Amino acid sequence: MKKIVYLMEYPIDLPGGAQMSTLSVCEGLSAHPEYGYEAVVICPKLLKHTVSDYSFKIREYPMGESRIRNLFIRIRAFKEIISEEKPELIHIEMSESLITYGFIRKRFKEIPFVYTDRGLLFGYRKRSRLFMDPVLKEASALVTTTGFNKSLWEKGSSIRPIRVIPNTIADKYFGEYDPEKRKDHEKLVIGLAGRICVEKDWPFACDFIEGLASSGVNFKVSIVLSTFEKGDDAQVEMILGRIKKAVGEENLEYRLNISQEEMSEFYYGVDIFLMTSRFESFGKAAVEAMSRKCVIVSTSVGGLPEVVGLSYNLYTKEDMFRGIGCIRVLDGDRKKLESEREYFYSRYKENYTEETYIERHISLYDEYAG
Repeated sequence: MKKIVYLMEYPIDLPGGAQMSTLSVCEGLSAHPEYGYEAVVICPKLLKHTVSDYSFKIREYPMGESRIRNLFIRIRAFKEIISEEKPELIHIEMSESLITYGFIRKRFKEIPFVYTDRGLLFGYRKRSRLFMDPVLKEASALVTTTGFNKSLWEKGSSIRPIRVIPNTIADKYFGEYDPEKRKDHEKLVIGLAGRICVEKDWPFACDFIEGLASSGVNFKVSIVLSTFEKGDDAQVEMILGRIKKAVGEENLEYRLNISQEEMSEFYYGVDIFLMTSRFESFGKAAVEAMSRKCVIVSTSVGGLPEVVGLSYNLYTKEDMFRGIGCIRVLDGDRKKLESEREYFYSRYKENYTEETYIERHISLYDEYAG
């Protein structure tokens, strides 16, 4: 068995795109020993789980309060654990872990490594690039989650080669589609979901719902919000207040801070999943919705056009009424709505399943491991 070490600066049980994606590939490797790879994750101490909860090996290290102190803790932990594990390949999943690895790279120069950029190139500060680029020039490969981000790296750097491996969603929660859970609605159900953060642009989401209601469409709103920071509760009140005023309290269903299992159920009750983000590197929520046969109507930002694929269902903040028009058409033509549901589900099955994700990583590892 060839060993692959994954370097992370956050616990793998902390909810997040990089953690969930790493979990998917590590569980896939442990479930299929015929691939010939053993996964070892090096990350800070787990939050709610123990290492025995996982089917693959986890090596924990402590994490302090100070960012500078944490850098030195990571340097020491990465150096000691990599020396003990002696992997054939190192896979770095987060930017601070990449910067940390740069300080000890010479010690392990005989071990090939790859880095997955789960954001977009222009999301990095100049100071971060100053530390990242010299390390990346020694990487066996840079992996991006969209062709869009690959093109940004090709234009904005000399880093090569660059591979594209789209993100996935957890098969554990979004596996087999259950047609019994998908119900027809007399009133169109518009779904919204996400964290309270600037990138999701919730004030604009309210503008869109108000504009859609004013256009004459009779619909319900089902929304899931996640709070984390101080002040988020006030934002939730603002969002729910504006949507209630637009569609009526009887046409609003909302939930807060629900689990991945509950999110999977949520999408079954949605006809059209609306995305109003001002920034998305990939857009995992769109893929989650696709897996439950939702139609996606989305802002044309970051990697979303590549994920959505249907240009008519994309709009800009400046041309909100293009998105409203798209929903009006689907509301008036339920056969078209059904056809688009099938299109998005097929798109998910062809491009974003966990099985496809693992196969693409095996191909990457076969090329570079050892």
